[in-house]
Amino acid sequence: MRNGARAAAPLRAEVQNDAPGHPVRPLNIEANHMTFPDPALDKIFRPSSVAVVGASDDASRISARPLRYLIERGYQGRIYPINPRREVVQGMKAYPSLSALPEAPDVAILAIPASLVADTLREGAAVGLKGAIIMSSGFAEAGDEGAAMQEEIQAVAREGGIRLIGPNCVGLFATEIGFYGTFTQSIDRDVPPPGGVAVVSQSGAYGGYIAYLASQRGLGINYWITTGNEADLEVGECIAWLAGRDDVKVIALYLEGVRKGPAFREGLARARAAGKPVIAMKVGRSAAGTRAAQSHTASLAGSDDVYDAVFREYGVYRTRTTDQQLDLAEACLNGVMPKGNRVGIITLSGGVGVQMCDAAEVYGLDVAPMPEEAGRKLKKLLPFAAVGNPIDTTAQVMNDMSLLSENIRIVLDEGGYDMIVFFLTTTPAAEAYTIPVRDAILNGLEGKRDKLVVLCMGATKEIRQSYKDMGFLVYQDADRAVQIAGALTDFGRVFAGEVPVAPFLPSPTLAKGGDPMSEYAAKRVLGAAGVPFLTEVLAQDAAAAVAAAEAAGGPVAMKVASADIQHKTEIGGVALNVAGADAVRDAFDRLSRNVRDKAPGARLDGILVAPMAPKGIEVIVGTVSDAVFGPVVMFGLGGVLVELMPDVTFQTAPFDLSTAREMIRRIRSWPLLDGYRGAAPADTEALARLLRDVSIFAAANAEGVESIDLNPVLVLEKGRGVVALDAVIEPRG
Repeated sequence: MRNGARAAAPLRAEVQNDAPGHPVRPLNIEANHMTFPDPALDKIFRPSSVAVVGASDDASRISARPLRYLIERGYQGRIYPINPRREVVQGMKAYPSLSALPEAPDVAILAIPASLVADTLREGAAVGLKGAIIMSSGFAEAGDEGAAMQEEIQAVAREGGIRLIGPNCVGLFATEIGFYGTFTQSIDRDVPPPGGVAVVSQSGAYGGYIAYLASQRGLGINYWITTGNEADLEVGECIAWLAGRDDVKVIALYLEGVRKGPAFREGLARARAAGKPVIAMKVGRSAAGTRAAQSHTASLAGSDDVYDAVFREYGVYRTRTTDQQLDLAEACLNGVMPKGNRVGIITLSGGVGVQMCDAAEVYGLDVAPMPEEAGRKLKKLLPFAAVGNPIDTTAQVMNDMSLLSENIRIVLDEGGYDMIVFFLTTTPAAEAYTIPVRDAILNGLEGKRDKLVVLCMGATKEIRQSYKDMGFLVYQDADRAVQIAGALTDFGRVFAGEVPVAPFLPSPTLAKGGDPMSEYAAKRVLGAAGVPFLTEVLAQDAAAAVAAAEAAGGPVAMKVASADIQHKTEIGGVALNVAGADAVRDAFDRLSRNVRDKAPGARLDGILVAPMAPKGIEVIVGTVSDAVFGPVVMFGLGGVLVELMPDVTFQTAPFDLSTAREMIRRIRSWPLLDGYRGAAPADTEALARLLRDVSIFAAANAEGVESIDLNPVLVLEKGRGVVALDAVIEPRG
């Protein structure tokens, strides 16, 4: 997905076959073996009773704020302040401890020193407490001593059957029931109204900030959750719970890092299956950002490219700014998400139409020209208009608003567009035009309200709101208007599509802790997994090398074979286009000598002799083992320039043939493979099979393989296949 990732939905269970010998099952293995979210989460996120441990009368203290919010915001459940030194707190009867309460509360808010948390949880377990929101800091984010205390509370909670939010979190709220179990000052004056948005944030500060901005916009939030250090409940399980709620329409995330990749993917799979857009702000793109994320909540931030791959797989849209995240969340509540990407751009001024065309290309929208017959009708209607696409109505429509209505009808009925983006300049700001323009657009859309209509205008907040109240998406910036249309289209495709399917995995070939492999050994292992290589001979002496060259029937390539030498060219370990017996003998002696002189400690298994490779397009195929999400396949333009001019994409393993095809089309160099400037198309179908097979091998051998490198892989002309020229397997452990 643009600025995020594209995937497909809903979940599908049937078994298919996409190639002989490769039975497949639904992708997202975790998503299809899901356990339902823990029922205890209902008691945390929608509690009927709450204890505030450490409740204070001092309004300046963090421990006072949750109780005050619960009272002032009209929480519908029972409230139990706990303070052993007071009989009354904020006008309510106080209790000395959890064990002194008349009932076991659904959830306890802990606003106490970190050193008291473990014992308080033990007491809670004894009385039947099911959930705790731990606001206390000083745990894993504070160093080794804090990490030890966090491990202790994890063990106590596990043993006592208590689910935890935090520690080091700002809490959560559920607007509909008035539950404000938080100390964030962002809701001190205003709170977001009830609505279809849910927010899950690893950062309390960001969570508070987005809640404040939402309240200023009037954007409705039903659930707001900050997870802090995630000693127990992590973002993934929160998403899974929210995905099952009818009162949640869209989920906004703030992520610094994910520890449990399978649980996170399960949550995203549930949201996709439920048709609920997920909009993520994932920080840590830069090295400095990653370090800050790790120190902030002790997060394990994985590779940013891998997060993009996961987002793409599950249809998560990744935003870069808070305004964009809020704009898109609000737009998703509109509920119109086109399945197609054809956009009709209508303007009252030609200049901004060009800007919108540029933006449409960036955000993946097709500014297809108007069909000729429809164009003729528009021209007859508006003789001075430009009727291609953008459609510039000029000021003619200001004299007769029915022309504007008819223009919209023709564009949608005969243009075949999935949506309209309309630039109205400042016309609605003029009192004489505010209502007539709005009504003219509504008339033109009669019977077509399932079409996405995005308006861009310069007008007062009140006028823009009046258009929003009629169901329009309204923005002041043209680029943002087109961007939102593109994002909604991405979601529409995700929810209308099918879930990709992943192959069943064979038994692993390589165990953890294996010895380093030579190129020859790596090729034997990968060749058995379906990777095509040239026919090679491992020669132990010059005579064997000559015999291999004669069998090849032409010039050969010769390379040293050593598990200790991965970059053979750096020691002069490669000889190309070697022809004739004398040249082969000389090359064998030279390569062997180079190993002795330049890598004296390396073990030499022999010299590989292979026919010279045919001509083809060089690509790279490889895998890495991500600490959070496991094996990830990399694909891109290959050869010696891969590090200097990277053009690569990533996909979590394993995946099916259709995903492999889509992966190939992702790189910027795709036209080279598709027959650029009259060249013969490359065999991309064979390349897709190679990518799929490598993904299967990497997933099956996740415990034994750290990385695989096939560079270069030659993609030959269509119908002639692919061939990998080099192979490196780095074992795990």
